[in-house]
Amino acid sequence: MCMDLIQVKKNLEQRRFHVTVFETAKEASAYLNEQIDDTTVGIGGSVTVKEMGLFDTLSEHNTVWWHNAPQQVADYGRMEVLRKAADTQVYISSVNAMTQSGQMINIDNTGNRIASTVYGHEKVYLVIGVNKIEETFERAMWRARNIASPKNAQRMGLKTPCAAAGDRCYDCNSPQRICNTIQIMEAPTKGQETEIILINEKLGY
Repeated sequence: MCMDLIQVKKNLEQRRFHVTVFETAKEASAYLNEQIDDTTVGIGGSVTVKEMGLFDTLSEHNTVWWHNAPQQVADYGRMEVLRKAADTQVYISSVNAMTQSGQMINIDNTGNRIASTVYGHEKVYLVIGVNKIEETFERAMWRARNIASPKNAQRMGLKTPCAAAGDRCYDCNSPQRICNTIQIMEAPTKGQETEIILINEKLGY
């Protein structure tokens, strides 16, 4: 994908986001480990964050809560870990898709990621690989529905039409449906600093 991340950065900055651009996930991980120190950190459901190994590295010098950490879930239960992640100073996640102009889209099951990316933390970092960026809003929404959501349903082992076929969203009414709420982020919400980490690598779904 040919993407002018510098222009995307300018577009996001015009929307009042703080933006940092990196060529590699390794460089971005090192930056986040420098910026986030001796604090409490919540992580949303994010394959991008998992691929970057941020839970392990940040846990060395922070208190980090993540519902995808098996030991934490075993010790506290999934819902308690979600609550602890929502009550942290810093929150890290990604998005399902973003437009070149800077609109970001998330489709959520529980709603914890959408809630925490807009309210309740001193600072939010959204880590976004170049594969998540689409030219138009229509393409970004299509990507969130038909690429990210089926892959996430498959990853979680759910019995939904999209997980079974793996090709697109069927707008189902399955009890295990994960497309329960959609967020469109146009600008940072009041009182919460949001930094976008753009990475010139393909990461996550």
